[in-house]
Amino acid sequence: MLSEQAVPVVRATLPAVGGALDQITERFYGRLFAAHPGLLRDLFNRGNQASGDQRKALAGSIAAFASALLEQPDARPDAMLSRIAHKHASLGVTSEQYKVVHEHLFAAIVEVLGEAVTPEVARAWDEVYWLMANALIAVESRLYQEAGVAEGEVWRPMEIAERHEETPDTVSFVLRHPDGSPTAAFRPGQYVSVQVALPDGARQIRQYSLSAAPGHPRWRITVKRVDGDPAGEVSSWLHAHARTGDLVDVSAPFGDLVLPEGDTPLLLASAGIGSTPMLAMLDHLAADSSSRPVVVVHADRSPGSHAHAAELRRLVDALPQGTLHLWYEEPGDSGALPGRADVTALDLPTGTTAYLCGPLPFLRTIRADLLGRGTSAADIHYEVFGPDLWLGA
Repeated sequence: MLSEQAVPVVRATLPAVGGALDQITERFYGRLFAAHPGLLRDLFNRGNQASGDQRKALAGSIAAFASALLEQPDARPDAMLSRIAHKHASLGVTSEQYKVVHEHLFAAIVEVLGEAVTPEVARAWDEVYWLMANALIAVESRLYQEAGVAEGEVWRPMEIAERHEETPDTVSFVLRHPDGSPTAAFRPGQYVSVQVALPDGARQIRQYSLSAAPGHPRWRITVKRVDGDPAGEVSSWLHAHARTGDLVDVSAPFGDLVLPEGDTPLLLASAGIGSTPMLAMLDHLAADSSSRPVVVVHADRSPGSHAHAAELRRLVDALPQGTLHLWYEEPGDSGALPGRADVTALDLPTGTTAYLCGPLPFLRTIRADLLGRGTSAADIHYEVFGPDLWLGA
């Protein structure tokens, strides 16, 4: 909670600070990487930096958190904080790094806003930063404890036990510990980070959902090749170079888009490679012989581009109350509906909880349609692959 002294200052300056956040975050990252080049080489996603998405996500998170402090002073935006904390934990972020961010972020604020940053304004926004940072540090500390690792020490070498070409641009990897020990438990829907050494010496990191249920002796990830450099440098490297028997550095599992326990009806809606966390959820439900109602929606370009399509059908068929609805832009004779996914006419049981994963336009459309038909916003959960540009939704 903001102090009584800080509330009116943050309220009065939020429009100015919010309006300049894009400039501030651009200046911040420039300062940060000049002082600590290893962070860009080995921690931050160079693709997201090049596109500006990480800058927009940081600006959005600061503005959303400050607004929440003013609008709901007795509550925290836990959903937003949880998504950020899980991503940070999967990268091995430490509490000490928040001090480094603070130094360069506030220097950037002063550089952009100049004399408008009076001592009073600086103190008020310092409160905002540390309220958010300490909340994230606390969540991340708990996540590390639950994963059974020390702060930031999330990496372990894993061996590629199997490699399968799922589609022309999608490959799955089955991972195991080199010593044969069991893989760690995780919750259906979670992801791991994979770190690879690139030709220029950088060690870049990307997140991939675990695409099969817990309980198997090995993990599986499914990687879609992303075109372009640096956006697709990790996925392209894995497609070109990762082979059975190779070792890769993999994090402990994290992620908060997870299958809920109980018998609540579910809607699992995905597009493209966004199907991967849904596969783990469905695999788990099928293994438990679940009788809960499950409506599965998936959209893709064509039958040939739909990774794990036969597996998806098999898993849904294994659920007594499972139904599958497919949309392909080019359906051919697959039996899928043509065009983009439409949930407005689906028969969803009362009290359905929705889980969404896919490109941002897909998420926005499906969420808006669900809200329009009366689904509570609290019952709609989502996962974004990449920086969360939808904060506060």
